[in-house]
Amino acid sequence: MEASQFALISAGVFMLVGMLTGWWKYAHIARSADATAPAYVDICHRTALMYAFACIVLQQLAMHSRWSHTVNLLAVAIPILFFASAVATYAIHGWLNDTDNQLRQPHRLGTRTLPNGVVSRYMVLLALGEISGVLVLIAGVV
Repeated sequence: MEASQFALISAGVFMLVGMLTGWWKYAHIARSADATAPAYVDICHRTALMYAFACIVLQQLAMHSRWSHTVNLLAVAIPILFFASAVATYAIHGWLNDTDNQLRQPHRLGTRTLPNGVVSRYMVLLALGEISGVLVLIAGVV
């Protein structure tokens, strides 16, 4: 699969997830006395839509990059996999309604406390993966 095709399909999937989580958000708002949804249902919805458009940027960069098929695919796939892991994390927190700030310590997942360092290591990897992928693609275009 070409990097640009992977990015475009991913954009479509994120758009669909954004629309489906929009219905999830609406269902909470419609049932809520104060017309609100859990924080991470809202965050999941918005982030999925934002990542749909981010995937289009990745697609365009990949289409114009001079790097090899493999380099372009990795530079697109790594950020998109981190995008997906973030949306999945938000969906889990939304479903469990266990926090309004996943970075608040102690880090919670449902009724469990995550071990020290798990979230901070994930955030470092996420930042490195997303930023590196974009930098590689930009370098392939210029």
